[in-house]
Amino acid sequence: MKYTINKENHPIYLQLYKQIRDDIIAENYPYNTKLPSKRCLATETGISTITVEHAYALLCDEGYIEAKERSGYVVVFRKNDGFAVANEQHTEHTLPHTEHTYPDFPLSVLSKTMRRVLTECGDHLLEKSPNCGCFELREAIRHYLARNRGIQVETEQIIIGSGAEYLYGLIVELLGRNLIYAIESPSYNKIEQVYNAAEITCDLLPLINCGIDSTALSKTKADVLHTTPYRSYPSGVTATASKRHEYIHWSEQGKRYIIEDDFESEFSVSAKPTETLFALSEKDNIIYLNTFSKTISPSLRIAYMVLPKHLVEIFDKKLGFYSCTVSTFMQYVIAELINNGDFERHINRVRRNKRKELI
Repeated sequence: MKYTINKENHPIYLQLYKQIRDDIIAENYPYNTKLPSKRCLATETGISTITVEHAYALLCDEGYIEAKERSGYVVVFRKNDGFAVANEQHTEHTLPHTEHTYPDFPLSVLSKTMRRVLTECGDHLLEKSPNCGCFELREAIRHYLARNRGIQVETEQIIIGSGAEYLYGLIVELLGRNLIYAIESPSYNKIEQVYNAAEITCDLLPLINCGIDSTALSKTKADVLHTTPYRSYPSGVTATASKRHEYIHWSEQGKRYIIEDDFESEFSVSAKPTETLFALSEKDNIIYLNTFSKTISPSLRIAYMVLPKHLVEIFDKKLGFYSCTVSTFMQYVIAELINNGDFERHINRVRRNKRKELI
């Protein structure tokens, strides 16, 4: 394979990573085939073996390849394999319960930002927030998602709400109560509680060590799949690259939707956060959710969702009358933290410390 590297466009390893990843997805490198050696690829592209190693490490992190002793790097990604082959990674044992704690967001930074917002925004803070959230916060989130999650959207697609549970309820009202919702088992208990409270039919899909069990996913009659592919709670299961593509393939059969709950993904120790289903999918049918509960504080009760483009007008007509449940002041504070870099500095600091703990 001939890869083109622009040495003026950094980081270089991401250029190589993306090209190899696309070849793997296109099955130019089928399952169980060996990738070129680091030295061979470095010579071909004119870059260092260290740079190639970084690209390969990222592909390993995301589940596209794995390093095998004395064999080099081998492709483990299978496109839509879950519907055709038995799941080789099925385990009978109970999935582990995982609890992750991270350093608190610096109170000094938060209080300083609050004072600055009070001083600079003045009477604007007494104004009612637009129903979908303040433009300033939605715009800040839009740029943040583009920089860090590979999600390219318009500001109008972003909706602000007071916590994920509130947004789950809005999604039920948006998509309809007559649909069947599939959720991971086990999963964050409030997901099922919200759907039960809304009298929604839920199909519990068992998790195995690489994601949702393929047989259960292929047999479900669900119209909506609610998944936490980065790290499911409380099991700690992360969906592999093959699984993420399997979810997308499932959603493309008929009029189906995926609710992608990306909670906690910011603290990935990988050099690049795991790809989102929203960014991977070419179909406009994925609703992306995240919150500031882990990254700043659960007491803020601020979350957001990104709607597919075709649902924006429908949301406005059906639910646009709902007032935003987050104060204007706190929305301006979060927007300022994102815009001035404090938010991402905190995340990067936590990720660096987590990497050190693994050494």
